[in-house]
Amino acid sequence: MLIIGAGPTGLFAVFEAGLLKLKCHLIDALPQPGGQCAEIYPKKPIYDIPAFPEVLAGDLVDNLMEQIRPFEPGFTLGERAETIEKLEDGSFVVTTNEGTEHHAPVVVIAGGLGSFEPRKPPITNISKYENKGVSYMIKEPEDYRDKRVVIAGGGDSALDWAIFLSDVASEVSLVHRRNEFRGALDSVEKVSELAKEGKINMITEAEVVGLKGDDHLESVVIRHKGEASEEEIKETDHFIPLFGLSPKLGPIANWGLEIEKNAIKVDNSYDYQTNIPGIYAIGDVNTYPGKLKLILCGFHEAAIMCQSAYQRIFPDKKYVMKYTTVSGVSGFDGSKKEAKREVVKSIN
Repeated sequence: MLIIGAGPTGLFAVFEAGLLKLKCHLIDALPQPGGQCAEIYPKKPIYDIPAFPEVLAGDLVDNLMEQIRPFEPGFTLGERAETIEKLEDGSFVVTTNEGTEHHAPVVVIAGGLGSFEPRKPPITNISKYENKGVSYMIKEPEDYRDKRVVIAGGGDSALDWAIFLSDVASEVSLVHRRNEFRGALDSVEKVSELAKEGKINMITEAEVVGLKGDDHLESVVIRHKGEASEEEIKETDHFIPLFGLSPKLGPIANWGLEIEKNAIKVDNSYDYQTNIPGIYAIGDVNTYPGKLKLILCGFHEAAIMCQSAYQRIFPDKKYVMKYTTVSGVSGFDGSKKEAKREVVKSIN
């Protein structure tokens, strides 16, 4: 099985495929597995992974890599899947931008949001301060230890990082254009509590419209809504606008797949297959009625997809699903102690 995209959904697909004795190879344009979780916000806490009240995105990737280790997947990293060709026998050849060719009977697109760029606020001199106080993502929270930080945005990322940095930075200000936030209700309530405790300076109905400083950012200009449109200068060491990412499917958009609103349409009534038989799409890259862009939904789609892929690869074999608590997972210790951690014995 050839998997395009080595984010959480693609990695979990390796596990589900491994249970079916299917070998996997993953292609990803990033230099390491993990997708956005590893590249953009490895230190960001995630709260909606079952059995983990809180887990850092980077740790989630590490756990997934450990989970798939027994199945020994192959990786082609730092290369982008460029073209796809369907052969007469129904299999596929995918060629990367470096000319590397991969041949497989099934292709699974787990490319997340595709290639992406941060949405930048319309501040004329913002490029002057990029990497000099202005960042569009947080990779290492310790960089903000005892610093003054201004975060702009009203979604989950802005809320989550404001909460996280409230225990790291000397001062955290959260600027949003409206009084209402788009993020999870629990995060909104937590930010409100921290604002009452004086740990977060919440500034609503306002936006950052200017940046000041010589060689490094020294202050931001905040414009408040209202008839007077008052402006204030706020001294800060860092400005982090978190307005989301602008996703692009990249070369995949030219593969003859049915696209809707920058996502790949799939059949969710059965197996998350695209309009081209043998090509599946799982995770944030796909769309169907009722779609939720959550990691746990991608995990579910991966499990269903693998069952269909197995039948496509081995049409004459009948697979009977066995629970891992009974059959175990090949490559893991079969002791009773390990059984309490999901595994009873080797599948062999």
